Amino acid sequence: MNAAAPLIDRFARRISYLRMSVTDRCDLRCAYCMPERMEFLPRAEVLTLEELHRLALAFIARGVTKLRLTGGEPLVRRDMIELVRALGRELGNGLEELTLTTNGTRLTEFAGDLGAAGVKRINVSLDTRDRATFARLARRDALPQVLDGIAAAKAAGLKVKLNTVALKGANEEELPDLIAWAHGEGHDITLIEVMPLGEIEQDRFDQYLPLDAVRQQLAQRWTLVASDARSGGPARYVDIAETGGRLGFITPLTGNFCEGCNRVRVTATGQLFMCLGGEGRVDLRAALRSDDPDAALAQAFARAMGEKPERHAFAIDHEGAAPALARHMSMTGG
Repeated sequence: MNAAAPLIDRFARRISYLRMSVTDRCDLRCAYCMPERMEFLPRAEVLTLEELHRLALAFIARGVTKLRLTGGEPLVRRDMIELVRALGRELGNGLEELTLTTNGTRLTEFAGDLGAAGVKRINVSLDTRDRATFARLARRDALPQVLDGIAAAKAAGLKVKLNTVALKGANEEELPDLIAWAHGEGHDITLIEVMPLGEIEQDRFDQYLPLDAVRQQLAQRWTLVASDARSGGPARYVDIAETGGRLGFITPLTGNFCEGCNRVRVTATGQLFMCLGGEGRVDLRAALRSDDPDAALAQAFARAMGEKPERHAFAIDHEGAAPALARHMSMTGG
């Protein structure tokens, strides 16, 4: 790969951030993410760890400096830490940051290994600290092990950022207390609007909580000071004077952020999605398994940059609407 040929799309946006899914499987069944009886991919369709490593190296050679491992739940994949260790060896060799998003259920086991491999910070999904609410949302009574996992990550020296999906009628009343707790523990926290991806048992219109309204309510309680901080993703931050912590907002519905998009996503089967909210994809697995992988990957990257859309078209504006896309978030990678 030619390191002098960065990935730049037709809107002159340079791609420096890759979210790579290692599995679509998860040990939780969050109600806004997937149905209880989720059908997961046949294992034969999923890239091997060696293929994921080779693909990551190809992206790094083309200017990707930040790599986030996702799922599903990445830590449920067998030998996942071996991939983290291999990628960690690229830090300082083009790669500037290696991180991952996790639901926290297996962090007590793996937090130390992640830190030793070069991971400095992680994102942990946490929508509530109420055990009954957690069990209802995740369909698993796993809150104690998630909280233990967050504590283990902190003890291992990892910087933890919490991701919280704001859900109308489920956790909206708890959001201020969750923010205050996170800041008291030394964690940043980001609120996320529910996204219309995949069929679930509930109507997403009933779950959708606009974050502009949440921000107005929080501003009546605390002093929110706009921050220039950026984490490489779509979140926009404020500092809360009273708690001393940072709060992010990811607003795909109420505040489109696509003009500065520097991200692409690769699924566990090697499908490159240029936009989370788009159907366009390029098959990198076929390129990897071709007779000339380097040339095939170069062609695939060129096609992807030519097809990356200007923006997504997410909307949740009426009851009973079909999801914007049929695939679930766990299929694409968080």
